[in-house]
Amino acid sequence: MSSRFLSRLSLRWFPMVCMALLIVGLPVGCAVLQHKERELVFRIEPGTASWYSGLPKAVQEFELKPASFKAGQNIHGWWYPADNKDAPAVLYLHGVRWNLTGQLFRIEQLHALGYSVLAIDYRGFGQSHGELPSETTVYEDARVAWERFQVLQPDPNKRLIYGHSLGGAVAIDLAAELGKQTPLPVRGLVIESTFTSLADVATAVANTSLPVRWLLSQKFDSIDKIADIHMPLLVVHGLDDRYVPPRFSQQLFEAAQEPKRLLLVPGASHNNSMSLAGRSYGQALEKLMHAKMPDQVATHSTGRSADS
Repeated sequence: MSSRFLSRLSLRWFPMVCMALLIVGLPVGCAVLQHKERELVFRIEPGTASWYSGLPKAVQEFELKPASFKAGQNIHGWWYPADNKDAPAVLYLHGVRWNLTGQLFRIEQLHALGYSVLAIDYRGFGQSHGELPSETTVYEDARVAWERFQVLQPDPNKRLIYGHSLGGAVAIDLAAELGKQTPLPVRGLVIESTFTSLADVATAVANTSLPVRWLLSQKFDSIDKIADIHMPLLVVHGLDDRYVPPRFSQQLFEAAQEPKRLLLVPGASHNNSMSLAGRSYGQALEKLMHAKMPDQVATHSTGRSADS
């Protein structure tokens, strides 16, 4: 039985399993229920991805162990510097199931477009040691990675945050937090193949009328945060995505503030929008790097209204 089928099956049964666990598990305790929910959400595959053939020589591996971590916990990451030392850099936040070894193909594509890339595994994934991840811990890990990212790329105008799938929700959460700062410490946000909330995607994939939102402790409510990012935004989604419906990216795009751009890729699945989009993807990133910042957009709009 293929891993893709198993992955889709786990998503389809996810709400039903949560309901059963809720009924059976309440007498046992909420902790057991939440642990099973987190197993279903993150679906961590042990070992390395079958298509992984090793790291490029230029990639530098590193470990992060902030004082807030428990003994034995760490974040394992990769730094893949661009050939151009002045190149912009991307903080890469991946989704569920595969660790960094399953992400290298996409990281290499970003590098080929001329970007340096800092990528991490959340605690519990790959060589990042820790307990089973939760919504709280992956948000924490993104913030730890951000601290290292600022050192590696000190120019705020050359920093991008990128999140794929569930990593898009992590990226939105980080961007919303950074959006409160003045001046803005990051150039823009890229989210690909992501969703409005975990409940929305679970309901859509399972095609259920069960009250999924009430059952979940892991929310990932990106739709409630997207308007607070206050930075240029690029939203990407494959129109043939069978895991996360493209309409969720469209809803996120509609809820976001300007400047923003939506790139829908015909024929692309959950994982190959970057490769199928080709030059369009690189051009969209380039436009993001040169987009007017939100305060500039607001000033321009105000001036235009005054003249009309």
